Amino acid sequence: MNKLTLSAETRTTVKNRKGENYRLRREGKIPAVVYGAREPMMISVDETEFTKKFKVINENVIVTLDLGKETCDVLVKDYQEDLLLNKIVHLDFYAIDPNRVLHTRIPVRLSGSAKGVKEGGILEQLLHEIEVECLPKNMPEKIELDVSELAIHHSIHISDITALADVKFLNAPDQVICHVVTKAAELEEAPKAEAVAAAPAEGEAAAAAAPAAAATEKKEG
Repeated sequence: MNKLTLSAETRTTVKNRKGENYRLRREGKIPAVVYGAREPMMISVDETEFTKKFKVINENVIVTLDLGKETCDVLVKDYQEDLLLNKIVHLDFYAIDPNRVLHTRIPVRLSGSAKGVKEGGILEQLLHEIEVECLPKNMPEKIELDVSELAIHHSIHISDITALADVKFLNAPDQVICHVVTKAAELEEAPKAEAVAAAPAEGEAAAAAAPAAAATEKKEG
């Protein structure tokens, strides 16, 4: 279980929320709201501290919000990002109960070098997160799969994952996480696409030829 501490400040509800959020961002803070175990709580967190601690935002990281007189364990459930400025501009946290089962997503990491790739195949990862249910204390940081023995035309499914204590996988057991395919299999769709694209052109040529043939028949007649 991965856990971080983040300083936070409570803030009061204001009529001009847009103006308040703009002011906070100018001061280097990120406006945020905590939902879940209590009434929605308006807070702000330091942008520099958050960016430093959260290189990647995942739902499986328990965050202890330090509010001064109290603390609150939460998960990051949603965020808004300014793509032009490459910065987070708003956060939604979800307060968690240590005794209540969570429904969250855990990242999947592949390790090793698949032997099918050494034979000329291509490793494709189709699933990057797995949905799980578990208590906060049992939440894994990640699910790591060794693909070393994965040959061409072979795949790893949800059902192939070694069971984790007190963690329930919610994805379908037959869902494919990754597989090794041949380059030919990857490229075989290209000729089909070209054929489909060419078909209308041939049809158009036939349609254009029809009036000319009719005109010739009329002239001969």
